[in-house]
Amino acid sequence: MTTNPDPHFACGSNFHLTRRALLKGTGMTGLTWLTPLAELLALEAEVAPKGKPAHSVIFLWLAGGPSQLDTFDPQPNSKIGGGVRAIDTAISGLHFASGLEQTASIMQDVSLIRSMVSKEGDHERGFYNIKTGYRPIPNLTHPAIGSIICHELPNAKIEIPTHVSILPDRWPARGGFLGAEYDAFQIGDPAEPIPDVQPISGVDGLERRIADLQVIEHAFARGRRPDLDQAKTLHQVTMQKAQRIMSSDQLKAFDVSKVPTADRAVYGDTPFGRGCLAAVRLIEAGVRCVEVTLNGWDTHANNAEGQAKQVAILDAAYASLIRDLKRRGLLDHTIVLCGGEFGRTPKINLLEGRDHWPSGFSMLVAGGGFAGGRVIGETDSTGEKEAPADPVHVEDLHATVQHLLGIDSSKEIMTSIGRPIALSDGNVIHKLEM
Repeated sequence: MTTNPDPHFACGSNFHLTRRALLKGTGMTGLTWLTPLAELLALEAEVAPKGKPAHSVIFLWLAGGPSQLDTFDPQPNSKIGGGVRAIDTAISGLHFASGLEQTASIMQDVSLIRSMVSKEGDHERGFYNIKTGYRPIPNLTHPAIGSIICHELPNAKIEIPTHVSILPDRWPARGGFLGAEYDAFQIGDPAEPIPDVQPISGVDGLERRIADLQVIEHAFARGRRPDLDQAKTLHQVTMQKAQRIMSSDQLKAFDVSKVPTADRAVYGDTPFGRGCLAAVRLIEAGVRCVEVTLNGWDTHANNAEGQAKQVAILDAAYASLIRDLKRRGLLDHTIVLCGGEFGRTPKINLLEGRDHWPSGFSMLVAGGGFAGGRVIGETDSTGEKEAPADPVHVEDLHATVQHLLGIDSSKEIMTSIGRPIALSDGNVIHKLEM
């Protein structure tokens, strides 16, 4: 698995998409729209989900590993509790840590898995496992869940990238063996405009440049082999699609600045809050998968303080996202996942922090055929038992998401190394379905 971001992108507060990237097929990631339109229409008609309500996914990545004990699985007044205070939720008998009051109030629309289990306790490997449903192996990169969705459920009606990553960290979602065209399209804070999608010379200047380019293209074509169909070369498709996105009204879905102030405020005045708002708008525009990353959960020191800071950002943004999707009639068709690569240890270390814990961590699931108001699994309140009751493995969550999308998770893709790989090798968690 590669850990280096695409050279046309910089992970951090400043993201830069070059015009060269727009006009170069290998440069712009997440461009499932590079496929010719006629082919996309045929694919969409062939693989449209049958009898399943979901067709999109939002994944809120809590990067670094949120502490289940300081969020969705508190153990107050116990030796592992860390002084946390519990609050009631909309589900009778279910308690959250204080600071999650808004999320607690919407749990009738959300279910909680308290027994997620991963075999990966390292950040990079854990992210890979959660994002792809597979553990890393040499010589092969598995596709992220968003890449699989875009591959299996193409949307010919959308002119912008259908797999989007907002505020990605060092390990953005990749297309893996499906190809780089299924990599996530990366942007930073939606408060900032997407760079380089507006022609610097104006519309008239761009049209003149395109006309000049056509002269060069025709001259180039005259010198090629007669059996080479110039109309089908990828670079021409790339340029056509780049022009399509640059002129698309759907780009407005990225721009949250025109949203009324009151509607923005409920998400919180944070990049993550704006990312969640943009995710709703992108799903409404037809994007298949949006991931929004909230970094800062890796609390090996001062755990209580660090977790509380992140909880304050998450609570308003997550609850507003669920309410907004429901209000717009999108929740039934949009799966929303919220969690990190693992949890944090019951034991508090000498730095008042918690370390990595891949056994028995929490994940919120909602929408798209997931039932609301259910709780799966249970962890040990003493911290002495590592294995949780009723464990849910990462691959099972992936199989369930694909099932709700109408995707056959047993479908095998032949990889570049000549090895067939199933989209998922997990089992569907039927008790989480409506």
